[in-house]
Amino acid sequence: MDNLVQIFSMNNTGILTWILMFTTAFLGGVIASISPCSLAMLPLMIGYVGGCSKESPFRTFVQLSFFILGTAVVFTIIGIICAITGSVFASVFGGYFTIIMASLLLIIGLKITGILDFEIPVIIKSMPQNNTSSLVVYPLLLGIAFALAGTPCSTPILAGIMVFAAMGKNMAAAVIMLFLFAIGQGLILIVAGLFTSGIKNIKKFAGFTDILMKISGWLIIAVSFYLYYKVFAPLI
Repeated sequence: MDNLVQIFSMNNTGILTWILMFTTAFLGGVIASISPCSLAMLPLMIGYVGGCSKESPFRTFVQLSFFILGTAVVFTIIGIICAITGSVFASVFGGYFTIIMASLLLIIGLKITGILDFEIPVIIKSMPQNNTSSLVVYPLLLGIAFALAGTPCSTPILAGIMVFAAMGKNMAAAVIMLFLFAIGQGLILIVAGLFTSGIKNIKKFAGFTDILMKISGWLIIAVSFYLYYKVFAPLI
């Protein structure tokens, strides 16, 4: 609660900064979900959650909603961890913490733009299909598994948001950022699940979303250079 009060007690510039960060986190989730490799997984993910059965739109909506809730639970916990570690590392390393975060952002940006190519390790490499009639428990567990597994396209953007959450050193703000990322990432899944005929239309944006990914990568690189400037400018 104190962290929320801290956000709203800031001046207009501070509040606008957090609003921008929250919006960026949500849009980051949306961009990650409509990236080319994520779009390719949409029919598969809907099949996993809904069990590939002829579910009613209501059942599909409920299952996908709890799937997204599962991812949101994991990302919320990640937000808490980011805020705590950010506060600890900032107090211990001082300015070096900013340099470390800027370096991480630079690597993430280079990965998203395709300049660097490396594999990102995942905790869970495969998920069981939902062959049960569960509306809540199984989709929720699948959402948790999916959040831990991630995808090659969404993980770099998620990592960038985690860095921003850590730098904010505000637990409430970090939780909101990661929660909004989960909602943004799951929005396209619900749309595709309820309107399966629209998946083909969504896939038409694959080339466009690839450009969005590249732009996101370059923006993250620009932020990393700005952080380097903030640290080293007083020394020049």
